[in-house]
Amino acid sequence: MAARMAILRGKLSGRSPFGVRCMSSWWQQVEPAAKDPILGVTEAFLADSDPRKVNVGVGAYRDDSGKPVVLECVRETERRIAGKQNMEYLPMGGSVKMVEETLKLAYGENSEFIKDKKIAAVQALSGTGACRLFADFQKRFKPDSQIYIPVPTWANHHNIWRDAQVPQRTFHYYLPETRGLDFAALMDDVKNAPNGSFFLLHACAHNPTGVDPTEEQWKEISYQFKAKNHFAFFDMAYQGFASGDPERDARAIRIFLEDGHLIGCAQSYAKNMGLYGQRVGCLSILCEDEKQAVAVKSQLQQIARPMYSNPPVHGALIVSTILSDPELKNLWLKEVKGMADRIIGMRTTLRENLEKLGSPLSWEHITNQIGMFCFSGLTPEQVDRLTNEFHIYMTRNGRISMAGVTTGNVGYLANAIHEVTKSA
Repeated sequence: MAARMAILRGKLSGRSPFGVRCMSSWWQQVEPAAKDPILGVTEAFLADSDPRKVNVGVGAYRDDSGKPVVLECVRETERRIAGKQNMEYLPMGGSVKMVEETLKLAYGENSEFIKDKKIAAVQALSGTGACRLFADFQKRFKPDSQIYIPVPTWANHHNIWRDAQVPQRTFHYYLPETRGLDFAALMDDVKNAPNGSFFLLHACAHNPTGVDPTEEQWKEISYQFKAKNHFAFFDMAYQGFASGDPERDARAIRIFLEDGHLIGCAQSYAKNMGLYGQRVGCLSILCEDEKQAVAVKSQLQQIARPMYSNPPVHGALIVSTILSDPELKNLWLKEVKGMADRIIGMRTTLRENLEKLGSPLSWEHITNQIGMFCFSGLTPEQVDRLTNEFHIYMTRNGRISMAGVTTGNVGYLANAIHEVTKSA
């Protein structure tokens, strides 16, 4: 009894019964995680008090005043649904209506695959969640497989497949010398990969390079995938946002479908509807028949269950309402084209400004690339000068978010880039 009382007194006093202060040692071995390079850019920008500062590092759309945008089709949808929804759980697979409308965007409005119920699809936590669900599905049912990822790619792709414990290999994609596609090396890597390999492909608006294969190149890639029996997993984060036309931006996927591939696809509404914080996406896997699709979907739901149980309802309701209402869908198509056109226009203006300054370098790649990002070719040292001397913030790989370029800052940006590159 005395010993028990001594232990109790020790606990209450913060000391052990042996005279040593009790200190938690559960997490002493935990070191701070490395900072995310993109979030670090934003933090540095916010801490800068210089009025000239420019942030071209953020991966989110901004209007020509540099402000975040909520699309009018989204505002109108929220007005229509306000107070009319309950807060019940969605099924593990998410909103059936949202998934159905989303599949039409990727596979086609009149897709036979949809009609024949050959697609296993679930609502996911935006594109990141869709990729992670697929990575875990790949690990569970193809445990000896690996994933081929392009160089470069969105940094989180590596994190996703790493944490799913899927071994990673890389394949050539970007050629720095041309600021374009390294097509010959890409094709060699596809040919040399073991038969039946998994490849991660960006459907459009490749992040971070903005470099996409041409339609003819996609056809050659598809042909070689067929010859090698490779599996194509498309990450389509920018449908509609790249060219302004969702149908055009889905062309790579349609080519693979026409050639008879069974594919996987991650879709997101962060960029093309501006629903960044709603985390609305979809994972789909095209199967051989309806029976296989039912089995695959059941397994995707089982994987989701211990992760997050079921996805959120509000964003899915926004998406399904917009896409199923002709008036709202037409408004969305108009607005997404407006966003894409603004970025395309800023590409042209930035290139023209650099050429007018007499830059000895070629800036054709600015307008040849597509989507939110421009892979400028700036070196880390040149990026550091832009930040230190001109208060312009971007990631050190030279990736410029064209969404951060406006009519108000494009001249200043062009002049700064010219200053740091004119002696290159």
